[in-house]
Amino acid sequence: MPRILVTNDDGIYSEGLAKLVEAVAPLGEVVVVAPDREQSAASHALTLNRPLRLQQIGDERWIVDGTPTDCVNLALLHLCKDKRPDLVVSGINFGPNMGDDVTYSGTISAAFEGSLLNVPSIAFSAFVGEHFDFGPCAAFAAKLVAEALETHRDPRIVLNVNFPDPPFAGVRLTRQGRREYVVGVIERLDPRGRKYYWIGGEPPVWHPGEGTDVEAVTSGHVSITPLHLDMTHHPSIAPLRRLEERLGDAARKA
Repeated sequence: MPRILVTNDDGIYSEGLAKLVEAVAPLGEVVVVAPDREQSAASHALTLNRPLRLQQIGDERWIVDGTPTDCVNLALLHLCKDKRPDLVVSGINFGPNMGDDVTYSGTISAAFEGSLLNVPSIAFSAFVGEHFDFGPCAAFAAKLVAEALETHRDPRIVLNVNFPDPPFAGVRLTRQGRREYVVGVIERLDPRGRKYYWIGGEPPVWHPGEGTDVEAVTSGHVSITPLHLDMTHHPSIAPLRRLEERLGDAARKA
């Protein structure tokens, strides 16, 4: 029977996690390891400056006082070291993870940690509107998970799935779009007159370029974007090769 590791960044008690676990349960043995609280925008942070605590709250159900990356790392290298999962699934996140936001997302970074540890991984996120229902997202997720379990996939490639508000118009394979950050920092005063700051502000401005995740979701389609951790801009290597000669002497003399 396949083994599926489920995690998220919204925390162990999120509805999206519960719906995802329920949907994939018929497909195999499900292990849940999730943060004890919301860890949105935790990115790929791994906790190294303090010990982590695991608490078992049920059969194959664990919470971690750390990041989504911590959860996957502890699950694959400790809890499941004798029987590694066949697939890591992360989500379903309360809110989309499209375009430039993939670099901040704890949901996607949990999947990347699975990828780094050689387990195929999928991240699920949903564009949440009024009267939103995770049910259709979870049902689609189960179908994609079934496909992933039946088909050999390169674990270095993470699938980033974003759902529009149901009902869905279809599915599109996409590339990353772009997001413009309007207001970065908000300054306030506490009751004692001291300044404090919130990172955030106006809602983001999305740029729905052709073939992007943003275009797909805004047109009502489920977006599936293949991602990988090689951030090398390969086309720049050849034109920058001149730096080897121009700066070689400086490097040798440094």
